[in-house]
Amino acid sequence: MTAHDTMRLKMPLLQPAQAQKHVTVNEALMRLDGMVNLVLQSISVRLPPLAVIDGQCWGVPSGAEGAWAGQGGRIAIGSNGGWVFVTPSAGMRGFVADRGAQAIHDGAEWVVGAVTLGGYGSGMVAGMAEAEVSVGSGASFETPVIIPDGVMVIGAVARVIEPLRGSLSKWRLGTKGAEDRFGKGLGIQKNSWARGILGSPVSYYAPAPLVMTAEGGEFAAGRVRLAVHWWELRLPRMEG
Repeated sequence: MTAHDTMRLKMPLLQPAQAQKHVTVNEALMRLDGMVNLVLQSISVRLPPLAVIDGQCWGVPSGAEGAWAGQGGRIAIGSNGGWVFVTPSAGMRGFVADRGAQAIHDGAEWVVGAVTLGGYGSGMVAGMAEAEVSVGSGASFETPVIIPDGVMVIGAVARVIEPLRGSLSKWRLGTKGAEDRFGKGLGIQKNSWARGILGSPVSYYAPAPLVMTAEGGEFAAGRVRLAVHWWELRLPRMEG
């Protein structure tokens, strides 16, 4: 902290006999507006958006370009058509909009999905992957929803957005070798859904896509929204 800003959020302080005090106050309020109940639009986008929205925040990744060049690891807050940058500290929390999850800063980076986070970086992390899937023709196919390696899956969910057409009567949701792990006899009409909660969580040690399998025939068309949810144990850091 200097005599000119606050310790945590680096908000500018008014100085004795300062002219144009409103400029300093407005800048401090703009930072506060962005940082309270922090929402980060993304922590992976390297190029600033063309339209700067006041109060909108982004987690700047390493290798960022344009107006964010050299600001990797900091929070960019839209302000009066430009950017104000704040350095996050360990324990700071925010919602990462494009990941749909809370994140905790460990002093070096944002840990998306962290529920607990130790001083050496280990913690319990909740994760998910989701997608809207356009169903093609065939009896079975792998979806773009991927379970990563090293996680313990607790379940998967689905909702039919457009009716599943074809010769099938029902369908199953699972993974290769366990095609009905998350449900079987599932409906094909619009708004049919599945909530495949596992009685015993299953650990995956290699990436595995969710697989849709037709029952009583084959798929021809349709759309389904899928998501899979898991827990992950985060390893401690080597340093720090």
